[in-house]
Amino acid sequence: MAEWFADLKSDFIKTFIVEDRWRYLWDGLGVTLQIALFAALLGIVIGIVLAIIRATHDKNIETMHPGLGKFFLKLANAIAKVYLTVIRGTPVIIQLMIIYYVIFASSDNGVLIGTLAFGINSGAYVAEIVRGGIMSIDNGQFEAGRSLGFNYVQTMWYIIIPQTFKNVLPSLANEFIVLLKETSVSGYVAVKDLTKGGDIIRGITYQSFMPLIAVAIIYLIMVMFFTKLVGILERRLRKNER
Repeated sequence: MAEWFADLKSDFIKTFIVEDRWRYLWDGLGVTLQIALFAALLGIVIGIVLAIIRATHDKNIETMHPGLGKFFLKLANAIAKVYLTVIRGTPVIIQLMIIYYVIFASSDNGVLIGTLAFGINSGAYVAEIVRGGIMSIDNGQFEAGRSLGFNYVQTMWYIIIPQTFKNVLPSLANEFIVLLKETSVSGYVAVKDLTKGGDIIRGITYQSFMPLIAVAIIYLIMVMFFTKLVGILERRLRKNER
């Protein structure tokens, strides 16, 4: 047993302490959080726009008079449906590699490209979450907005979207947790994220157990932390509804 602990200690020192190799994980963690945060913000923006287009189409297309407005709404909805189908129907790693190796082949800014790739991917899922939230709002809320003198856009912005966000906020928070784990494939395009940091240590030391377990533990801690925050958020929202 003493010999096993001595070997474990030796492996730990070799893996993390020698040459400050723990910094590969620390720096990679920063990159992972940076990509996840900005990708989540981008995904929310894309998702809200797509959700409004899809919900507006579903709610109003049958009652709209023929004209340019109806034509452009149908066109925008068709583009949104193609976007959702393609993004949700293909693996995120393939999307990441296409954006890095094909669309931005001349760029070496892996963090920015990773943010774009994961943001575009997340936007498709956020769109469906937000659209479901908008569709769940009673039509009386739209009528109330009209009675206050708001047009459709003002009603959506001032009345519908705030209520929608309250309803879907826990789901959006869970989407961020999923996104955080998905960024672990960023290393495929030479982004030195948390997973890549562990892989670099593994390549230097020829030790697989400790760096991979360390990466797994760090992800687990982050997921548990954000899951706890989501739980607190859900309890507060339920309390405010009483």
